[in-house]
Amino acid sequence: MTAELLYSKDHEWVRVESDGVAVIGVTDYAAEQLGDVVYVDLPETGAELSAGSEMGEIESTKSVSDLFSPIDGTVTEINQAVVDSPELVNSAPFEDGWLLRASFESLPEDLLDAAGYQAFTAS
Repeated sequence: MTAELLYSKDHEWVRVESDGVAVIGVTDYAAEQLGDVVYVDLPETGAELSAGSEMGEIESTKSVSDLFSPIDGTVTEINQAVVDSPELVNSAPFEDGWLLRASFESLPEDLLDAAGYQAFTAS
């Protein structure tokens, strides 16, 4: 878990990179729960994201799960490295295993800080 990130209750993280641009990924907690990730399906560049709505799919050796957008925005870039090597979600969820970049106007108020997310996953 990383202090400068915000977290959704759907186990995605958000890192604001610059004014109006955020990187989105899957938390280490979710990656651990999923097991070995073998496939990631991400939206196309230009796709509109809606907070709490499905934005893709992640498949592991254990299960298939939906990915939910933690923000409203527009996809500006997908991480092709994670599409080609989905195991990056397990090995480096906060670094090389990020999913996409998106432009946004404001962040939802229900995103959690690191302490809030840690408390949420402990319950």
